[in-house]
Amino acid sequence: MDLSFLAGSGLDSAVPGLVVLLVLTGFAAGFIDAVVGGGGLLQLPVTLLIAGITPVQALATNKMGSVFGTTTSAVTFYRRVHPDLRTALPMAVVALVASGGAGAAVAAALPAAVFKPIIVVALIAVLVFTVAKPSMGQLTALRHTGARHYGLAVALGALIGFYDGVMGPGTGSFLIIGLVSLLGYSFLAASAKAKIVNLATNIGAIAVFAAHGSVLWGLGLVLGLSNMAGGHLGARTAVARGSAFIRVVFFTVVTVLIAKLGWDILTGR
Repeated sequence: MDLSFLAGSGLDSAVPGLVVLLVLTGFAAGFIDAVVGGGGLLQLPVTLLIAGITPVQALATNKMGSVFGTTTSAVTFYRRVHPDLRTALPMAVVALVASGGAGAAVAAALPAAVFKPIIVVALIAVLVFTVAKPSMGQLTALRHTGARHYGLAVALGALIGFYDGVMGPGTGSFLIIGLVSLLGYSFLAASAKAKIVNLATNIGAIAVFAAHGSVLWGLGLVLGLSNMAGGHLGARTAVARGSAFIRVVFFTVVTVLIAKLGWDILTGR
């Protein structure tokens, strides 16, 4: 397999099997991200298998791949679900600023290990809360209107953006559960809006990483194209299967995220 077009990406000398694994992983990550977020949990560890890649390069390049997938799923959701941009766009702008500003500043000052126990407890609470309310998120029934609705939406965007800048794992899941529980959206409507907010925070992260020269563009293109395919299928599947399907995937992703972060705490990572 000729990998010369990936020169400088770390993949030009990789075995073909690893390239195939990266493509399949990118596709699966794009699918999961389109439904509830959390695809990075799958994609990042595989990217770190590339010889010579640093953790920062892996994270930066994964963000590039995610931008492709999130853009595709956001467009697909918009065309099929028509999310209310009056709510989604202000959330996206505030999340972008919070992620690149306050979140990044805190991340630079404090290690991620400080936040992991808190995030695990929060995720367990989210899981228990969602299980205890089986009817939650089946249909959109907004809990607030007018200025209160938009104020809560912007506050949620700021909080999620801050978290994405500090740590990142589970950003989409936290955003969806916030839109469902605080604002009263269905899982489907929440997922559609979450893609727009995620796209903004990913673009902000890419801008920062690119300025520091951390993005491996050839590898990012490979991950991006596979993320696009997975994101398109994931968004179409979520729309076709509805909120019940998204709820099941949400449970699965949050459970895996709890296990992953719990293991990191136990092993001191």
